[in-house]
Amino acid sequence: MEPGWEMLLLLLLALLAEVAGTLGGFGSSMLFVPLAGLFLEYHSVLGVTALFHVGSNLSKIALFKDGIDRKLVFQIGLPSVLMVIAGAWLSRYANEVVLSWILGLFLVVFSALLLSGRLGVIPDNSATRYAGGSLSGFAAGLLGTGGAIRGLLLSALVLPKTVFIATSAFIDLAIDVSRSVVYVGSGFVRWNDLPLVAMLLVLSFVGSWLGKKLLDRIPEQRFQQVVLLLILFTGLFILIKAAFWAG
Repeated sequence: MEPGWEMLLLLLLALLAEVAGTLGGFGSSMLFVPLAGLFLEYHSVLGVTALFHVGSNLSKIALFKDGIDRKLVFQIGLPSVLMVIAGAWLSRYANEVVLSWILGLFLVVFSALLLSGRLGVIPDNSATRYAGGSLSGFAAGLLGTGGAIRGLLLSALVLPKTVFIATSAFIDLAIDVSRSVVYVGSGFVRWNDLPLVAMLLVLSFVGSWLGKKLLDRIPEQRFQQVVLLLILFTGLFILIKAAFWAG
């Protein structure tokens, strides 16, 4: 991507996505992927986002390290890492518009159900965690973002906000390293994208730090609602973007 007003706008949006991703505990890619798609082609978005997210998650782990739940990391993270490789490999054959419709509808429906209380209580057991981890990892590899699905799962488990964010970031880091290897090997990261990637890595820490400052002001009992509202709005944005593509 060449320097200019488009790059400046993308960097500003990346910073806002990082702040929101920290507040929501699901990472910046959920917002950054559809926004970056306005400026970059699909495969460049996947490659750049994966590297941006590595910096993002390292920043969150440093800022929220005391909240990591090792059992959750294993039960959700292991299937995520295994499935992200499959999703990343299949991404070269993916129809971006169709997949965006599916992801957007999924996020809107399930976040709305959780907000309204109509979904009921999701059982907190190993099967739920393994299934949620597999789905979020596969989506991360295929679409460049799986944090929203993991965010729905962790919201349903009603975790404290520091545990939610630190654990999600640790899982995400393993996913991002795995898919980055596949994306770089597939030629998704180009030489002219490297200056953008370098600036995004700096913004990942700045945005995480700002997000933590704002998160400290949110009461624990309100945190789950903030997460679900951000996921709902992101799902709506993905659907609107997919509708423009279809048109």
